[in-house]
Amino acid sequence: MDNIKIAFFDAKPYDIESFNEVNRNVGFTVKYFKFHLTPDNVVLAQGYDAVVIFVNDTVDAEMIMKLKEYGVKLIALRSAGFNNVDLKAALNNVSVARVPAYSPHAIAEHTVALMLTLNRKVHRAYFRTRDTNFALNGLLGFDMYGKSAGVIGTGRIGRVLTKILRGFGMEVLLNDRYPDEQFALETGARYVDMEELYRNSDIISLNCPLTRETEYMINASTIGMMKKGVMLINTGRGKLIRTADLIEGLKSGQIGSAGLDVYEEESQFFFEDLSDRVLADDVLARLLSFNNVIITSHQGFFTREAIRNIAETTLRNIDDFFAGRKLENEVCYNCNN
Repeated sequence: MDNIKIAFFDAKPYDIESFNEVNRNVGFTVKYFKFHLTPDNVVLAQGYDAVVIFVNDTVDAEMIMKLKEYGVKLIALRSAGFNNVDLKAALNNVSVARVPAYSPHAIAEHTVALMLTLNRKVHRAYFRTRDTNFALNGLLGFDMYGKSAGVIGTGRIGRVLTKILRGFGMEVLLNDRYPDEQFALETGARYVDMEELYRNSDIISLNCPLTRETEYMINASTIGMMKKGVMLINTGRGKLIRTADLIEGLKSGQIGSAGLDVYEEESQFFFEDLSDRVLADDVLARLLSFNNVIITSHQGFFTREAIRNIAETTLRNIDDFFAGRKLENEVCYNCNN
């Protein structure tokens, strides 16, 4: 199929630079749109063969049918997650592909960066010393060595994270729907049930996908099972945590600190510069008020290597689909994704 036309939504300068560089070897026609794909602008996809979207572009059943009507045959996600697409509606209407592994090292390393920053209060020390305040009071941390870390989800990211934490000399407790006992044996980690992980972990990291089973898995009940003062890290998906319950846990001291690279209502805020506006989300504003909470704007993936891999895999998915080759990274309703 010649002259494949792609509508690329939520395009940032780094996306455009990376995709243009990789596309030189492919030759697709790409139209970049700076805004999200929404019901109000889905008509812009008319006449295009594929749309490229990111995590904050929500494609429901109505939009699926519109895309099909406009001639779109493929939704190419430039992300690993696909919970923002109605796969049931897409079945037999529009194919969907994703980027399953752009850089597990990038996200695992960012997870550890959040842990170390929270533990050693690096964010607070940075602002103090800029104000010539060199006092140490309030900056006390703990040795990572000998502590217990719970890693929920042992896919590519969770495995890299486990190896890093074992390098610190931590005990690592694992939980996954499909445990890999050989991996645990090789790394010196061990699989446990969720209750044991909650009760015995000094630090808990969420590295699992968002599904019906994992939505709001961190809530008032599960927070109550955790060690008092636990550190909670989420670089997975925002809706793994019920934010209102997280705030109550922080206020009571049950949760000692939290590092969040995702937020359940992030689509309105993350990846955008809102510094000249009043933040309209009271819950997010409350989280930002805690000095023991660090929020980063879904930047865990954001390394040169990952951005390049995203571009290469996304364009390869599109090329494979329209060339009639097997779509290795296809995601679909009721299939093993």
